[in-house]
Amino acid sequence: MSGNSHEIQSKAELVEALEAGNKPPEDWRIGTEHEKFTYHLEDCSALEYGGDSGVAALLEGMRRFDWHPTYEGENIVALTKDGASVTLEPGGQFELSGKTLETIHQTCDEVHTHLDEVKQVGDELGVGFIGLGFHPTLTREAAPLMPKGRYNIMRTYMQTKGSLGLDMMHRTCTVQVNLDFSSEADMVKKFRVALALQPLATALFANSPFTEGKPNGFKSYRSHIWTDTDPDRTGMLPFVFEEGFGFERWVDYMLDVPMYFAHRETYIDASGQSFRDFMAGRLPALPGEVATMADWEDHLTTTFPEVRLKTFLEMRGADGGPWSKLCALPALWVGLLYDGSALDAAWDLVKDWSLEEMEALRREVPRLALEAPFRGGTLLDIARPVMEMAQAGLKARARSGKKDADETEYLDTLLESVESGRVPADDLLDAYHGEWQGDISRVFQDFSY
Repeated sequence: MSGNSHEIQSKAELVEALEAGNKPPEDWRIGTEHEKFTYHLEDCSALEYGGDSGVAALLEGMRRFDWHPTYEGENIVALTKDGASVTLEPGGQFELSGKTLETIHQTCDEVHTHLDEVKQVGDELGVGFIGLGFHPTLTREAAPLMPKGRYNIMRTYMQTKGSLGLDMMHRTCTVQVNLDFSSEADMVKKFRVALALQPLATALFANSPFTEGKPNGFKSYRSHIWTDTDPDRTGMLPFVFEEGFGFERWVDYMLDVPMYFAHRETYIDASGQSFRDFMAGRLPALPGEVATMADWEDHLTTTFPEVRLKTFLEMRGADGGPWSKLCALPALWVGLLYDGSALDAAWDLVKDWSLEEMEALRREVPRLALEAPFRGGTLLDIARPVMEMAQAGLKARARSGKKDADETEYLDTLLESVESGRVPADDLLDAYHGEWQGDISRVFQDFSY
């Protein structure tokens, strides 16, 4: 067992662990994570784990940049350096979990450095990288499998809960940003605003219109996939908007979510079992053992709603995308959530939205993006004032970079979408039906990093 081996004595300890995330505004940071698909330049096929140009070779090649390897058994599965990590998703998607940084300028520098590093190694191995929400050509059957114990457990269990769980694991990529809060009340307000507006982020970043080489009828197929993955651990979480929501209510939710695993020397299959039983020493998978705080930290990673709470809030609604979009997502949410006036304005905008309206947006956005209907208009009508709020929030932060007075430049790509009403998927579909003449292989040539 690794991590915090303190045995959990009460639910109150779990609540206190979340409360430990409270930070004064001067200590708020930005953590950005982004996934990308890897492929062989020769034939655009997905990277397997092993071999001279596989995912393991890619990880090994990254070590020249002072990344430190993590192994599961004999297999290299991750890299760490200075609070950042590079990890593997179940289908070989390559993920950077960045450091917690003070400004979006720093986040963008980090993204640039990372993509430069992987490109150097990739060029030597004949490997390319592309940011999309769903793999444009890969079939479920051909998806490579990464040798990580937790993924083996999840693959088996996912198939009992929904029809698209394996697609989520092996054929999707996302970009997300993790943000702080100062108190329980601040967390609740940010959570509610972020959850209500998450469909807007999904629309602005919609970038997955292809499945197995052809248009799939969606602009964010990745987002649609989450609607049929596992109802126990996904969705819009209506209880977040109920009176009394706070850290304890999130703990109750997590205790009701069935487990996937427990980690000792290896991953123990506990799929479908109860964390409450684990706390009481009655887990069938580990009879007599009492859950530790490390087990709880693992369990917190096994739900996948549109916004997720740990000791920070994770914004989880966006498709993976090009470099500019990797900087735009933190800009959007920092602008809305890290300035008090912007947060108040965003809350005023969404506070009277009904659960039915929010669920309808969540349901329609994967197919329609900014054209999703809302209150007699479309989501585009909401996007305009929200972008103004985000701009104002970033201007108020006044965090300067090497050249720029604030962070608003990183919103430019989103402002273009709002001005035109078009999202990245529209450009992909136009290219497919036009210049590419239906040749999906061109997506790798034209949209790779």
